[in-house]
Amino acid sequence: MKQSVSENETEILNFVLRERSMAVSEREWRHRLRGYGYAIKETAEGRMVTSVRRGGTLCVLPGQVA
Repeated sequence: MKQSVSENETEILNFVLRERSMAVSEREWRHRLRGYGYAIKETAEGRMVTSVRRGGTLCVLPGQVA
């Protein structure tokens, strides 16, 4: 069963992907995200966008984002 994505998760994902399109490298992307309070965490379930301030998972990244 596919889990639905909330409006907030969609906004975060759109922001993260837009930042990725503007960054020239994975390292720069992660640095840019950190400045906005986000981080990318590698897990067994895939890559997750997390909150630097709260430490919780915010949304799942699509499979091929690198």
